[in-house]
Amino acid sequence: MKKFFIAVTVLALICLWAVSQQNSSTIIIYSSMEQFRGEALQEQLNEEFPDLHVKVVYASTGKSAAKLSVEGEKTDADIIVGLETGYMTRVIDIMAPMSHLSEINYIDEFNPSIFDNQAVIWERYGGSLIINTDVLEKYDLPLPKTYQDLLDPIYKDKIAMPDPKSSGTGYFFYKSLVNEFGVEGALDYFDALHPNIKQFTESGSGPIKLLNQGEIAIAMGMTFQAVNEINKGMPFELVFPELGSPYNTSATSMLKGRENDPDVVRVYTYIINEAFVIDKDLYSPEQVYKDQVNKIEKYPEHIPYANMEGIHSIDEKDRLLEQWKY
Repeated sequence: MKKFFIAVTVLALICLWAVSQQNSSTIIIYSSMEQFRGEALQEQLNEEFPDLHVKVVYASTGKSAAKLSVEGEKTDADIIVGLETGYMTRVIDIMAPMSHLSEINYIDEFNPSIFDNQAVIWERYGGSLIINTDVLEKYDLPLPKTYQDLLDPIYKDKIAMPDPKSSGTGYFFYKSLVNEFGVEGALDYFDALHPNIKQFTESGSGPIKLLNQGEIAIAMGMTFQAVNEINKGMPFELVFPELGSPYNTSATSMLKGRENDPDVVRVYTYIINEAFVIDKDLYSPEQVYKDQVNKIEKYPEHIPYANMEGIHSIDEKDRLLEQWKY
Protein backbone atom coordinates (compact mmCIF):
# COMPACT_ATOMS: atom_id res chain seq x y z
CA MET A 1 0.00 0.00 0.00
CA LYS A 2 2.84 2.36 0.87
CA LYS A 3 4.44 1.74 -2.53
CA PHE A 4 1.09 2.46 -4.16
CA PHE A 5 0.79 5.88 -2.49
CA ILE A 6 4.38 6.72 -3.40
CA ALA A 7 3.67 5.82 -7.02
CA VAL A 8 0.51 7.96 -7.05
CA THR A 9 2.38 10.89 -5.52
CA VAL A 10 5.18 10.65 -8.06
CA LEU A 11 2.66 10.47 -10.91
CA ALA A 12 0.85 13.55 -9.60
CA LEU A 13 4.11 15.48 -9.36
CA ILE A 14 4.99 14.51 -12.93
CA CYS A 15 1.57 15.72 -14.14
CA LEU A 16 1.94 19.02 -12.30
CA TRP A 17 5.40 19.47 -13.78
CA ALA A 18 4.06 18.76 -17.27
CA VAL A 19 1.26 21.30 -16.87
CA SER A 20 3.71 23.85 -15.50
CA GLN A 21 6.04 23.29 -18.43
CA GLN A 22 3.18 23.66 -20.90
CA ASN A 23 2.01 26.93 -19.32
CA SER A 24 5.53 28.33 -19.18
CA SER A 25 6.02 27.57 -22.89
CA THR A 26 2.66 28.99 -23.96
CA ILE A 27 2.84 32.21 -25.96
CA ILE A 28 -0.04 34.36 -24.71
CA ILE A 29 -1.66 37.05 -26.84
CA TYR A 30 -4.10 39.58 -25.42
CA SER A 31 -6.58 40.58 -28.13
CA SER A 32 -9.00 43.48 -27.74
CA MET A 33 -10.57 42.83 -31.13
CA GLU A 34 -14.08 41.44 -31.44
CA GLN A 35 -14.05 37.81 -30.35
CA PHE A 36 -14.75 36.44 -33.83
CA ARG A 37 -11.65 38.21 -35.13
CA GLY A 38 -9.61 36.86 -32.23
CA GLU A 39 -10.86 33.37 -33.04
CA ALA A 40 -9.83 33.84 -36.68
CA LEU A 41 -6.36 34.91 -35.53
CA GLN A 42 -6.14 31.82 -33.31
CA GLU A 43 -6.92 29.57 -36.28
CA GLN A 44 -4.26 31.27 -38.40
CA LEU A 45 -1.64 30.89 -35.67
CA ASN A 46 -2.51 27.22 -35.09
CA GLU A 47 -2.00 26.57 -38.79
CA GLU A 48 1.16 28.67 -39.12
CA PHE A 49 2.88 27.42 -35.93
CA PRO A 50 1.92 23.76 -35.33
CA ASP A 51 5.13 23.39 -33.32
CA LEU A 52 4.13 26.08 -30.79
CA HIS A 53 1.43 26.48 -28.17
CA VAL A 54 -0.05 29.92 -28.87
CA LYS A 55 -3.14 31.13 -27.04
CA VAL A 56 -5.23 34.17 -28.04
CA VAL A 57 -7.06 35.52 -24.99
CA TYR A 58 -9.85 38.08 -25.36
CA ALA A 59 -9.27 41.06 -23.06
CA SER A 60 -11.38 44.20 -23.37
CA THR A 61 -9.49 47.44 -23.87
CA GLY A 62 -10.11 48.66 -20.34
CA LYS A 63 -9.23 45.38 -18.62
CA SER A 64 -6.14 44.82 -20.76
CA ALA A 65 -4.86 48.35 -20.14
CA ALA A 66 -5.49 48.13 -16.39
CA LYS A 67 -3.75 44.75 -16.11
CA LEU A 68 -0.73 45.96 -18.07
CA SER A 69 -0.50 49.14 -15.99
CA VAL A 70 -0.48 47.17 -12.74
CA GLU A 71 1.66 44.19 -13.73
CA GLY A 72 4.08 45.84 -16.16
CA GLU A 73 6.62 43.58 -17.87
CA LYS A 74 5.79 40.76 -15.43
CA THR A 75 2.34 40.26 -16.96
CA ASP A 76 1.62 36.85 -18.47
CA ALA A 77 0.97 38.31 -21.94
CA ASP A 78 3.72 38.26 -24.54
CA ILE A 79 1.97 40.12 -27.36
CA ILE A 80 -0.83 42.70 -27.37
CA VAL A 81 -3.13 42.94 -30.40
CA GLY A 82 -5.69 45.65 -31.14
CA LEU A 83 -5.38 47.75 -27.98
CA GLU A 84 -6.90 51.22 -28.35
CA THR A 85 -4.01 53.52 -29.23
CA GLY A 86 -4.57 55.94 -26.37
CA TYR A 87 -4.22 53.14 -23.84
CA MET A 88 -1.21 51.76 -25.70
CA THR A 89 0.58 55.09 -25.27
CA ARG A 90 0.05 54.80 -21.50
CA VAL A 91 1.85 51.46 -21.31
CA ILE A 92 4.34 51.99 -24.13
CA ASP A 93 7.33 51.98 -21.76
CA ILE A 94 6.87 48.26 -21.11
CA MET A 95 6.86 47.41 -24.83
CA ALA A 96 9.89 46.20 -26.79
CA PRO A 97 11.25 48.40 -29.63
CA MET A 98 10.56 45.80 -32.32
CA SER A 99 8.66 47.70 -35.03
CA HIS A 100 11.61 47.11 -37.39
CA LEU A 101 10.13 43.64 -37.87
CA SER A 102 7.19 45.20 -39.71
CA GLU A 103 7.29 45.11 -43.50
CA ILE A 104 4.15 47.25 -43.80
CA ASN A 105 4.48 50.57 -45.63
CA TYR A 106 2.27 52.66 -43.34
CA ILE A 107 0.82 55.99 -44.42
CA ASP A 108 2.77 58.84 -42.84
CA GLU A 109 0.39 59.61 -39.98
CA PHE A 110 0.59 56.01 -38.76
CA ASN A 111 4.34 55.48 -39.00
CA PRO A 112 5.64 53.39 -36.05
CA SER A 113 7.79 56.35 -35.03
CA ILE A 114 4.69 57.78 -33.31
CA PHE A 115 5.26 55.03 -30.71
CA ASP A 116 9.06 55.39 -30.66
CA ASN A 117 9.02 52.13 -32.64
CA GLN A 118 7.63 50.21 -29.64
CA ALA A 119 4.29 49.41 -31.32
CA VAL A 120 2.60 49.43 -34.71
CA ILE A 121 -0.87 50.52 -35.77
CA TRP A 122 -3.27 47.61 -36.09
CA GLU A 123 -6.35 49.29 -37.58
CA ARG A 124 -8.38 52.42 -38.09
CA TYR A 125 -12.10 52.08 -37.35
CA GLY A 126 -14.49 54.84 -38.33
CA GLY A 127 -18.09 55.84 -37.78
CA SER A 128 -20.98 57.05 -39.87
CA LEU A 129 -24.68 57.78 -39.73
CA ILE A 130 -26.37 54.50 -40.59
CA ILE A 131 -29.89 54.83 -41.93
CA ASN A 132 -32.60 52.19 -42.05
CA THR A 133 -34.34 53.32 -45.24
CA ASP A 134 -37.38 51.09 -44.58
CA VAL A 135 -38.05 52.92 -41.32
CA LEU A 136 -37.61 56.29 -43.03
CA GLU A 137 -40.19 55.30 -45.64
CA LYS A 138 -42.55 53.94 -42.99
CA TYR A 139 -42.65 57.30 -41.22
CA ASP A 140 -42.20 59.39 -44.39
CA LEU A 141 -38.96 60.93 -43.09
CA PRO A 142 -36.28 62.59 -45.24
CA LEU A 143 -32.73 61.23 -45.36
CA PRO A 144 -30.57 63.23 -42.91
CA LYS A 145 -27.23 64.36 -44.31
CA THR A 146 -25.73 66.53 -41.56
CA TYR A 147 -25.48 66.66 -37.79
CA GLN A 148 -27.76 69.70 -37.92
CA ASP A 149 -30.42 67.65 -39.71
CA LEU A 150 -30.52 65.26 -36.76
CA LEU A 151 -31.85 68.04 -34.52
CA ASP A 152 -35.13 68.24 -36.46
CA PRO A 153 -38.04 67.22 -34.14
CA ILE A 154 -39.34 64.88 -36.86
CA TYR A 155 -36.63 62.44 -35.74
CA LYS A 156 -37.84 62.30 -32.12
CA ASP A 157 -37.02 58.86 -30.64
CA LYS A 158 -35.68 57.73 -34.02
CA ILE A 159 -31.93 58.00 -33.23
CA ALA A 160 -29.54 55.93 -31.12
CA MET A 161 -25.94 56.65 -30.16
CA PRO A 162 -23.44 54.70 -28.05
CA ASP A 163 -22.78 56.20 -24.63
CA PRO A 164 -19.32 57.85 -24.74
CA LYS A 165 -18.68 56.75 -21.15
CA SER A 166 -18.92 53.06 -22.01
CA SER A 167 -18.18 52.96 -25.73
CA GLY A 168 -15.17 54.08 -27.73
CA THR A 169 -17.50 54.53 -30.70
CA GLY A 170 -19.67 56.96 -28.77
CA TYR A 171 -16.58 58.78 -27.59
CA PHE A 172 -15.16 59.38 -31.06
CA PHE A 173 -18.45 60.94 -32.21
CA TYR A 174 -18.32 63.19 -29.14
CA LYS A 175 -14.63 64.07 -29.68
CA SER A 176 -15.21 64.89 -33.34
CA LEU A 177 -17.82 67.47 -32.39
CA VAL A 178 -15.63 68.86 -29.60
CA ASN A 179 -12.84 69.39 -32.13
CA GLU A 180 -15.21 71.28 -34.41
CA PHE A 181 -17.35 73.28 -31.97
CA GLY A 182 -15.36 73.32 -28.72
CA VAL A 183 -16.47 71.61 -25.52
CA GLU A 184 -19.37 73.95 -24.76
CA GLY A 185 -20.56 73.91 -28.36
CA ALA A 186 -20.48 70.12 -28.50
CA LEU A 187 -22.33 69.78 -25.20
CA ASP A 188 -24.93 72.29 -26.39
CA TYR A 189 -25.35 70.18 -29.53
CA PHE A 190 -26.00 67.00 -27.55
CA ASP A 191 -28.45 68.87 -25.31
CA ALA A 192 -30.36 69.80 -28.47
CA LEU A 193 -30.07 66.25 -29.87
CA HIS A 194 -31.19 64.54 -26.67
CA PRO A 195 -34.98 64.75 -27.32
CA ASN A 196 -34.47 62.79 -30.54
CA ILE A 197 -32.35 60.08 -28.91
CA LYS A 198 -34.26 56.90 -28.13
CA GLN A 199 -31.29 55.39 -26.30
CA PHE A 200 -27.64 55.96 -25.45
CA THR A 201 -26.51 52.34 -25.70
CA GLU A 202 -23.85 50.75 -23.52
CA SER A 203 -22.01 49.13 -26.42
CA GLY A 204 -20.85 50.49 -29.75
CA SER A 205 -22.92 47.90 -31.61
CA GLY A 206 -26.09 48.73 -29.67
CA PRO A 207 -27.48 51.32 -32.13
CA ILE A 208 -27.07 48.93 -35.07
CA LYS A 209 -28.95 46.23 -33.15
CA LEU A 210 -31.82 48.68 -32.63
CA LEU A 211 -31.62 49.57 -36.32
CA ASN A 212 -31.86 45.88 -37.25
CA GLN A 213 -34.98 45.55 -35.12
CA GLY A 214 -36.61 48.57 -36.77
CA GLU A 215 -36.84 50.41 -33.44
CA ILE A 216 -34.98 53.44 -34.78
CA ALA A 217 -34.25 55.00 -38.17
CA ILE A 218 -30.77 56.40 -37.55
CA ALA A 219 -27.78 54.89 -35.78
CA MET A 220 -24.53 56.62 -34.96
CA GLY A 221 -22.29 53.60 -35.28
CA MET A 222 -19.25 51.87 -36.73
CA THR A 223 -19.02 51.73 -40.50
CA PHE A 224 -17.61 48.21 -40.75
CA GLN A 225 -20.44 46.81 -38.62
CA ALA A 226 -22.99 48.56 -40.83
CA VAL A 227 -21.42 47.23 -44.03
CA ASN A 228 -21.51 43.74 -42.57
CA GLU A 229 -25.28 44.12 -42.09
CA ILE A 230 -25.73 45.61 -45.57
CA ASN A 231 -23.99 42.58 -47.05
CA LYS A 232 -26.48 40.39 -45.19
CA GLY A 233 -29.30 42.20 -46.98
CA MET A 234 -30.32 44.86 -44.46
CA PRO A 235 -31.83 48.05 -46.00
CA PHE A 236 -29.17 50.39 -44.63
CA GLU A 237 -27.58 53.45 -46.19
CA LEU A 238 -24.40 55.12 -44.96
CA VAL A 239 -24.06 58.87 -44.59
CA PHE A 240 -20.78 60.55 -43.71
CA PRO A 241 -21.72 63.81 -41.96
CA GLU A 242 -20.30 67.14 -43.01
CA LEU A 243 -17.43 66.94 -40.48
CA GLY A 244 -16.25 63.63 -41.93
CA SER A 245 -16.11 60.16 -40.44
CA PRO A 246 -14.97 60.17 -36.79
CA TYR A 247 -12.47 57.43 -36.04
CA ASN A 248 -9.97 55.92 -33.66
CA THR A 249 -7.11 53.47 -34.06
CA SER A 250 -5.70 50.47 -32.25
CA ALA A 251 -2.14 49.20 -31.95
CA THR A 252 -0.12 46.01 -31.52
CA SER A 253 3.10 45.43 -29.59
CA MET A 254 5.39 42.94 -27.85
CA LEU A 255 6.25 43.10 -24.15
CA LYS A 256 9.82 43.94 -23.16
CA GLY A 257 11.98 40.90 -22.52
CA ARG A 258 10.10 38.78 -25.04
CA GLU A 259 12.44 39.94 -27.81
CA ASN A 260 14.91 37.44 -26.35
CA ASP A 261 12.56 34.54 -27.10
CA PRO A 262 12.90 33.56 -30.78
CA ASP A 263 9.50 31.82 -30.79
CA VAL A 264 7.69 34.93 -29.55
CA VAL A 265 9.55 36.97 -32.17
CA ARG A 266 8.44 34.52 -34.88
CA VAL A 267 4.81 34.83 -33.83
CA TYR A 268 4.95 38.61 -33.48
CA THR A 269 6.56 38.98 -36.91
CA TYR A 270 3.79 36.90 -38.46
CA ILE A 271 1.04 38.86 -36.67
CA ILE A 272 2.23 42.34 -37.68
CA ASN A 273 2.74 41.33 -41.30
CA GLU A 274 0.67 38.39 -42.62
CA ALA A 275 -2.11 38.31 -40.00
CA PHE A 276 -2.36 42.10 -40.13
CA VAL A 277 -3.09 42.08 -43.88
CA ILE A 278 -5.56 39.19 -43.59
CA ASP A 279 -7.49 41.06 -40.88
CA LYS A 280 -7.66 44.22 -43.01
CA ASP A 281 -8.78 42.25 -46.06
CA LEU A 282 -11.54 40.39 -44.24
CA TYR A 283 -12.78 42.65 -41.46
CA SER A 284 -11.38 46.16 -41.08
CA PRO A 285 -10.37 47.72 -44.42
CA GLU A 286 -10.06 51.43 -43.60
CA GLN A 287 -6.72 52.69 -44.83
CA VAL A 288 -3.66 52.55 -42.60
CA TYR A 289 -0.97 51.58 -45.11
CA LYS A 290 0.00 52.70 -48.60
CA ASP A 291 -1.40 50.80 -51.59
CA GLN A 292 -4.00 49.19 -49.33
CA VAL A 293 -6.82 47.61 -51.34
CA ASN A 294 -10.34 47.50 -49.92
CA LYS A 295 -11.60 43.96 -50.57
CA ILE A 296 -14.89 44.05 -48.67
CA GLU A 297 -18.00 44.21 -50.82
CA LYS A 298 -19.96 47.48 -50.63
CA TYR A 299 -17.43 49.08 -48.30
CA PRO A 300 -17.20 52.81 -49.10
CA GLU A 301 -13.99 54.06 -50.65
CA HIS A 302 -12.30 57.46 -50.30
CA ILE A 303 -13.87 58.03 -46.90
CA PRO A 304 -13.65 61.66 -45.73
CA TYR A 305 -12.26 61.63 -42.19
CA ALA A 306 -13.00 64.08 -39.40
CA ASN A 307 -10.40 66.05 -37.46
CA MET A 308 -9.58 63.67 -34.62
CA GLU A 309 -6.74 65.61 -33.00
CA GLY A 310 -6.35 64.49 -29.40
CA ILE A 311 -8.25 61.22 -29.83
CA HIS A 312 -5.28 59.30 -28.38
CA SER A 313 -5.08 61.38 -25.20
CA ILE A 314 -6.59 59.45 -22.30
CA ASP A 315 -6.27 62.53 -20.06
CA GLU A 316 -8.36 64.49 -22.57
CA LYS A 317 -10.87 61.66 -22.70
CA ASP A 318 -11.20 61.59 -18.92
CA ARG A 319 -11.70 65.36 -18.87
CA LEU A 320 -14.41 65.28 -21.55
CA LEU A 321 -16.27 62.35 -20.03
CA GLU A 322 -16.48 64.15 -16.69
CA GLN A 323 -18.61 66.75 -18.49
CA TRP A 324 -20.87 64.23 -20.25
CA LYS A 325 -24.20 64.07 -18.40
CA TYR A 326 -26.34 61.55 -20.29
